[in-house]
Amino acid sequence: MIVGAGMAGVQTALELRQQGWRSPVTIVGAEPHAPYDRPPLSKAVLLGATGGDALLDVRFDVDFAALGVELRLGVHAQALDTADHRLVTDAGPVGYDRLVLATGAYAAALPGTADLPGVYPLRTLDDAAALRPVLDAKQRVVVVGAGWIGAEFATAARQAGCEVTVVEAAERPLAEVLPASVTAPMTGWYEEAGVELRTGTPVASVEPGAVVLADGSRLPAAAVVVGIGARPATGWLAGSEVVLDARSAVRADDRLRTTAPDVYAVGDCASFPSARYGERMLIHHWDNAVQGPRTAAANLLGGDVAYDPVPYFWSEQFGRFVQYAGHHDGADVMLGRGDPSGPAWSVVWLREGRLVAVLAVGRPRDMAQARKLIAASAALDPVLAGDPSVPLKAAVR
Repeated sequence: MIVGAGMAGVQTALELRQQGWRSPVTIVGAEPHAPYDRPPLSKAVLLGATGGDALLDVRFDVDFAALGVELRLGVHAQALDTADHRLVTDAGPVGYDRLVLATGAYAAALPGTADLPGVYPLRTLDDAAALRPVLDAKQRVVVVGAGWIGAEFATAARQAGCEVTVVEAAERPLAEVLPASVTAPMTGWYEEAGVELRTGTPVASVEPGAVVLADGSRLPAAAVVVGIGARPATGWLAGSEVVLDARSAVRADDRLRTTAPDVYAVGDCASFPSARYGERMLIHHWDNAVQGPRTAAANLLGGDVAYDPVPYFWSEQFGRFVQYAGHHDGADVMLGRGDPSGPAWSVVWLREGRLVAVLAVGRPRDMAQARKLIAASAALDPVLAGDPSVPLKAAVR
């Protein structure tokens, strides 16, 4: 039994079959739609590039019937009885032998806006479908949050001809994940695209037709799009033997086993300990939803495989392709490669001389080489690693 019909859940079913699982497999999904891919939601689906039926273009090309995988869609998980191996749903209880939690995450809401019209999250196919008329009408939009999803939506909205203002409570975009020296050139991308960026200004309230900031200013807004992060969809596990961490993520071990017998967890809903980085990781990105199921399936089939990936994600914003791999902290040595004011540059981070992370803007070769070097814990010569004319693989000591 797999709870969650997103990428992590579907990929788990595929991996189980590919690795030799012959017993029945059932996927329970809360959304009524056939399983679909999320990255196009903030791009092609928003802009109507997928045509009238957005689902036709984004749903997974998987013949579930041929795989012997049963889909139960529009079914909400409500509780978990691990003692009796029963999943409680709004359609009734379902027994299981092995259970995989792949419920993903939900978009965090702006306090006090739950029932307000004109306020939109962007996480699901229905969210993207609801926002398409806003872009079609070229309405004035305020985006709350200058993170990855906020920048991607602002890009699409400007492309559609909307007036866009992005409001960020922190002093700069991506303040929680990147240092100021790296985000400084990204701030200029907003102005270049014709997007007004207001940083250091928390939202005080949202009124019909306006967003009120903490400094008292009012921003006209026909629509408000909230992109302030995501939270693991794990509230339904309260009272079960499945332990959650401080971020409400399922606390899995390095084999992706939970604290409950015969229960595993993959994707956005689960954290796991990383020996590579020496901390517990919670990764809300597509690549994690693809890699984790491979390990979980192997261990469900009797293996003993540790999960310790090199995290990776990408973002398309303001005409740029931004990629990040690995994980860094403030104590790591940061080296720039190229001019951040130009179209192509990258940044690498070294920990005790070893490459641990890279951010690449328009430098796909740096990314391709860096992912392999991080996985190999390669030590780099810092002088060569900081020279954009030197391939990263040539900087290995």
